Amino acid sequence: MRAHPAGPLHGAFAPPPSAGTPPADLGALDERVWPRSARRVDGELHLGGTPVTELARVHGTPLFVLDEDDFRGRAADFATAFTGADVHYASKAFLCGQVARWIAEDGLHLDACSGNELALALAAGFPAERIALHGNNKSPVELQLAVDAGIGRIVVDSFDEIDRLVPIAEASGRAVPVLIRATVGIEAHTHEFIATAHEDQKFGFSLATGDALTAAVRVIREPALHLAGLHSHIGSQIFDTAGFEAAAHRVVGLMGQVHQATGEVLGELNLGGGFGIAYLPDDDPVPPDDVARRLRTVVAAECAALDLPVPRLAVEPGRAIAGPGTVTLYEIGTIKPVRLGSGGQGAPQVRNYVSVDGGMSDNIRTALYDASYTCVLANRTSDAPPALCRVVGKHCESGDVLVRDLWLPSDVRAGDLLAVAATGAYCWSMASNYNYLLKPAVVAARDGGTTVIVRRQTLADVFALDAVLADVPAPSPAIDQPAPELPVGARS
Repeated sequence: MRAHPAGPLHGAFAPPPSAGTPPADLGALDERVWPRSARRVDGELHLGGTPVTELARVHGTPLFVLDEDDFRGRAADFATAFTGADVHYASKAFLCGQVARWIAEDGLHLDACSGNELALALAAGFPAERIALHGNNKSPVELQLAVDAGIGRIVVDSFDEIDRLVPIAEASGRAVPVLIRATVGIEAHTHEFIATAHEDQKFGFSLATGDALTAAVRVIREPALHLAGLHSHIGSQIFDTAGFEAAAHRVVGLMGQVHQATGEVLGELNLGGGFGIAYLPDDDPVPPDDVARRLRTVVAAECAALDLPVPRLAVEPGRAIAGPGTVTLYEIGTIKPVRLGSGGQGAPQVRNYVSVDGGMSDNIRTALYDASYTCVLANRTSDAPPALCRVVGKHCESGDVLVRDLWLPSDVRAGDLLAVAATGAYCWSMASNYNYLLKPAVVAARDGGTTVIVRRQTLADVFALDAVLADVPAPSPAIDQPAPELPVGARS
C-alpha cells in the first residue's frame, strides 16, 4: 500500500520518517550524484564552469542546467563498453533537437516511443537507419511515417500491430525490418509502475503463453516483413544485473525455439535499458563496462548451449546517459515551519516546508513514483545548524513534493537558490502546465558558457493553444516569467 502523497503526517502527528542524521557537510556534492563538472567555488555551486547565480540571472528559474560534457561523456562510456554492439539512446528520458544531434554526432542509435519523437529526431537530421520505434499502440500514421522514413527497426508489440504494419510494408515494396518484443516474466527490482516485463501488463508478447514464438513465426512468414531479431525490456532504475542476465537467458532460449520451428537464425538481440543511476549517495549503479561484460558472458554461454551463433547485441540506456548530468535550479519563496510533535526529551520536532518556484509541473516523479532526490543550498554555503526540511512546489496539491525529507541549513531564506540533482531523465519530458505554470528552459553548460537548447515557455505560447485567448495579448511581463533570456542556440 502506498503512503499518502503528503507523507506520514496525515491526520495525526508522526515522527519524521527517513531523513536520518544530518551529514557532516550540508553542502557536499557527492560525485556519484552530481554532474561531473559540479564544483563549489567560494561556496557557490558552479555547473559547466558557470556559477548558479549567473545561470539564474540570465535564464531565470526554475531552470534545467545540463552539463554537456557529462551527457556526452556518459554516452561515450556506453558506446565504448558495448563496442561491437548498438547503443540506442532511449529518447523518452529527454529529447530535443540538440540532444538528437549530439547522439547522432557521437555515433549512437536512438529509440523513439511515439511518432512525434520520431518526427523530432528526423527533423533534427538523425539518420533514419539508426532509429528504432517502440510503443504498445502505434497508429497507422506512426507506422507509415516509420516505413516512409526507412528507419532501422520497428519493435513490434502486438498481433494488432502486425496486422496494421503488413499492408503498409507491402505498399512500400521492401521488407520492413522488425524486432519482436518478448515479455519474459522477469520481475525487475524497481517500482511497480516502471517494471515492464512481468506478465500482467501492456507491453510485448508473452513468452510463457507462447505468443512470442507465434508472433516471430508469423513475421518470418510475412514477405513484407523481415524479422531482424528479438527485444526485451525488464524495467527502469535497476541496480542488480541479475534480472538482465535472466532475461538474456530466456530471450536466447526463444531464439532457439524460433530456429527449431522455422530454421531461421536471428542476428540481433536487444536487451533494452533500465540501468539505474545514483539519485542519493547510497545508490550503487553498475558501471556500463560491468553491464556489458556480464551480458556478453551470459549471451555467449546461452548461445553455445543451443549451438547458435552469438547475435549482435543492442541496449537502450536513457536515464543512465541523461539523468546524472542535469540539475534543476529553483528559487526559494515561502518557508513554513510545521510542528510534528515532541522529541525525545519533550523538545518539539519541526519540519520546515521550503517552497520553491516550480514543483510537480517540472518534476512529477516524486509524486508519481515515490522517487527520491537530494538537493543543496546552491548560491552559498552556511555554517548554520541543520534543519529538517521538505522541499515542495507551488501547486495546489499536498502531494506536490520534490524532496521528501532532507537536512538543509537552518538559515535558508527567500531568494536563495536550491539545486536538485539528477533531474535529467523524465523531468522535463513529463513536464506539464498544471496550474498554468510554464515549462522551464533547458540550458547546456560547458567550459564556462551556456547555450539555450530548449527555450522557456511563455504565457503567450499557452494562450496560442486556447481557442478563446489565441488572439488576446498575454500579460507582459507574465507572472513568474523572468527577464528575457538568450535565444535558442545562443551561447553566453
